[in-house]
Amino acid sequence: MVHRIWSVIPPVWKCRIVFSFALIAAISSLAAQSPSQSLDRADLLQNAPPISDDPYDPITGTDSSHAAASPNDPDLGEQAILKRQEHYRPFTVSVAAPFFYTSNVALTRTAERSDVIFAPAFSATYAPRLTKTLFATFSVGQQQFYYDQFNELNFGSFDGRAGLSYGLPTLHDLLLRVEYNYNRLTEHEFDSEFYSNHSIALSAELPFRIGRAQQVGLGVETNVSVASDPEGPRRHEFDGYVGYTVNLTRSLTASAVARIAVRDYVAGDRTDVSEILGLTATYRFTKWLSASATSTLASNQSNQSVFDYDVANVGGAVAVSFHF
Repeated sequence: MVHRIWSVIPPVWKCRIVFSFALIAAISSLAAQSPSQSLDRADLLQNAPPISDDPYDPITGTDSSHAAASPNDPDLGEQAILKRQEHYRPFTVSVAAPFFYTSNVALTRTAERSDVIFAPAFSATYAPRLTKTLFATFSVGQQQFYYDQFNELNFGSFDGRAGLSYGLPTLHDLLLRVEYNYNRLTEHEFDSEFYSNHSIALSAELPFRIGRAQQVGLGVETNVSVASDPEGPRRHEFDGYVGYTVNLTRSLTASAVARIAVRDYVAGDRTDVSEILGLTATYRFTKWLSASATSTLASNQSNQSVFDYDVANVGGAVAVSFHF
């Protein structure tokens, strides 16, 4: 019976019917997102541009409270004459207003849909200096993700972190970190939690300076999940990355970071491998006001092919940060 009805339908209407069902399936897949996909979306969008809450530069691994030493300093005499050592300020409060275009709003393998995202963020950090190269860090941050078309995907991400950062100047400025992180994902309202996770992160970064304006950094990080609710999306992450930073002028900085992440899910037999490339240009108008342009390209391969995806994000942000 169905076959007879279908045979008398004009070809143009057949195409319209097939397209309508494909669109319904795509929208249904968007509405049925899992916490693991929300974790990936938050990770990709938070990476560019980040709100720094560490007393060390995240790429170079150097203490941002004072200028890096240079072999030419004694010859120029600039350290003693022109530069005054500022008192270290352990408190940082930052507000940012990022916006993005994403090519794959739900990080799906098929039926990719694009959208525009507004992602306002706030963070507050206290980073007391315990010794000359040892810092403690305590921070809280909240970021909301608002989608233009697919607002059923709107969610919020809260992070609370506490840890230690230790620099080793005698070992090529090697930077070691240990950190506890609590992450909470919510739907439209702050009290509608759909995922929470407790994890311990260990990382090491090694910088290589190229003159006074350029730097390459190599790093590894392990993020071990201790407990989560629900248990299904819980995962351990193992990352390796290389970053390049160049100060084009006193106010303009450009950076590129290439990262490979292996995600081992605790529940079920699932392992993902992600390649991520991030490009950022930041212009500082003042010590507290900056604007950034950023793009992120990512590809995820999973041993469960339904979780494969490719995505490109392009956007920018205006950020205000106060140190005291």
